[in-house]
Amino acid sequence: MPVTFYWYPNCGTCKKAKKWLDDEGVAYEPVHIVEHPPSQEELKNLAARSEKPLKKFFNTSGKKYRELNLKEKLKEADEEEMLRLLSSDGMLIKRPIVTDGTNVTVGFKADEFDNVWGR
Repeated sequence: MPVTFYWYPNCGTCKKAKKWLDDEGVAYEPVHIVEHPPSQEELKNLAARSEKPLKKFFNTSGKKYRELNLKEKLKEADEEEMLRLLSSDGMLIKRPIVTDGTNVTVGFKADEFDNVWGR
């Protein structure tokens, strides 16, 4: 069964992750994260499975993140607000997100990919 690969094709980090998956022969279903951002429910499940706080799902280096002053706003935001923001705009989501329904990785670190997705 292929993993789901949420990515943005113009993102350098996503391109590195895609190359890693291709080189390792990992079958994946690509999902354009901006055209088809995960729903609030999907994000909630991804966060729970990743065991990372929801704040780790924000693309803190993104232009939109800075424009919306989310560094300050997220200090006070509850889970519902964070989920609403993330699901409203794929550019706010840290990428890529890779999941097989059980395991979830956020961003790309080769050693983490080796541990989770390596064959």
